[in-house]
Amino acid sequence: MKTASKWHLGIAAAGIAALLAACAAVQTSESGVSIGANDLGGVVTSTKGPEAGVWVIAETTGLPTRYIKSVVTDDRGRYVIPDLPAADYQVFVRGYGLVDSPRVRAKPGQFVNHTAVPAPDERAAAQYFPAIYWYTMMKIPPAKDFGGGSNIPKNITQETWRQRMNNVDCIGCHQLGQLSTRTIPAQLGQFKSHKEAWIRRVASGQSGAMMAGRLAGQLGGVPYKYFGDWTERVAKGELPKNKPQRPQGIERNVVVTAWEWSAPDKYLHDLISSDRRKPTVNAYGKLYGSPEYSTDMMPILDPRTHQVTYFKMPVADPNMPVSLGPGHAGAVKPTQPSPYWVTRSCGTPKPTTTTPCSTTRDGCGSRPACAA
Repeated sequence: MKTASKWHLGIAAAGIAALLAACAAVQTSESGVSIGANDLGGVVTSTKGPEAGVWVIAETTGLPTRYIKSVVTDDRGRYVIPDLPAADYQVFVRGYGLVDSPRVRAKPGQFVNHTAVPAPDERAAAQYFPAIYWYTMMKIPPAKDFGGGSNIPKNITQETWRQRMNNVDCIGCHQLGQLSTRTIPAQLGQFKSHKEAWIRRVASGQSGAMMAGRLAGQLGGVPYKYFGDWTERVAKGELPKNKPQRPQGIERNVVVTAWEWSAPDKYLHDLISSDRRKPTVNAYGKLYGSPEYSTDMMPILDPRTHQVTYFKMPVADPNMPVSLGPGHAGAVKPTQPSPYWVTRSCGTPKPTTTTPCSTTRDGCGSRPACAA
C-alpha cells in the first residue's frame, strides 16, 4: 500500500509540475491580454481610443512558403494571434476607415501594441473595401433593352444577363472589383475609350477566346460598354455608395490562416482538402490545388509543415490530331499577350518591367533565368 501511495503522490506531483510549467508559459498584460509561447497579442488604439473590429495581420516569409494569419480586435481593441509557427513576423493593422499601419517586427510570445492610422480621406479608405463594393457600381442595361429592343440578342433576358455578370460566369472565376480589374493597366496600350480597353483586356490569357465568345457572341458585345463605363467612372474618382461595416459579434472570433502556394504566373482556380459530405475526412491533411488551364503541375500544400510540392498531372494524348483540338487545355495560346507577363523564347514568363513588383509580397521577379 505504501508503494501504491508513493506512486499516486508521484503522479500528482508530476501533474502539478506540468500545470505550473503551462501557467508559467502564459503571460498576461495590463490590458488583460493573455498569450502563450506561440501567440502574439496586444492592443490597437488610435487618436479616437481603442479600435474595435479591425484586423491584425502577421506575415512571414521565414517558412517554406509565405504564411499569413489574421484576427480581429474586440471592443477594447485587444487581439491575440494564436498558434504561430516559429518565425520572424511583420505585424500590422488594417481596417475599414483606416490605412495600413507601419509594420512591426515580432516573434511569437511577444506583446505588440499598435497605433492605427485613420484614412486621410474617403478615397483612401475605399481602397480597402471588398471588391464586390466596387463591382456593384457597374450598371446593367434597362429592362427595355431586352427582348430585341437593342443590340442585346433577343433570347437574352435581364435575368440571364445578371447570371452571366455574377456567379455563373464573371464572379465565379474573377474577383471583379479589386484594384487590377477596376482599373485599366497602362501595359494594355492606348485606347480611345475604356470600352476598347476591355475588348483588348479579355483577349489575354488562355480563357480569352471563351470570354470573348460569351461577351461578344452570346451577349452581342454589349457588356464591353458597361464594363468600360464602370472603370471610366472609377478612374474619374467615383466611389462605392455603400460602406462596409467592421466585423461584429462572432465575426470577431474568426482566425484566418493563408499560405502562398503555386507560383505568381500560374492560375489557381480551386482547391480541395476534404469531402463536404464528411468534413472530418483528411483532417490536417494536405490541400490539393486545381490550376486549370495554366499548368500541368498540381500544387500540394502541407499546412503542418508549410511545404509546397507538385504533382505533374497526366493530360490527353499529346499526339491527338490537330482537328480534334490541342493535347490539353494548357496548350491553348492566348490571342493577346498579358499586360503583366511577357513570354521569352524559352516560354518562361517574367513580369513586365513597367509593372511595380515586390519579390517579398508576390514572388514577381523570382522566376528562373531563361536557359540558353
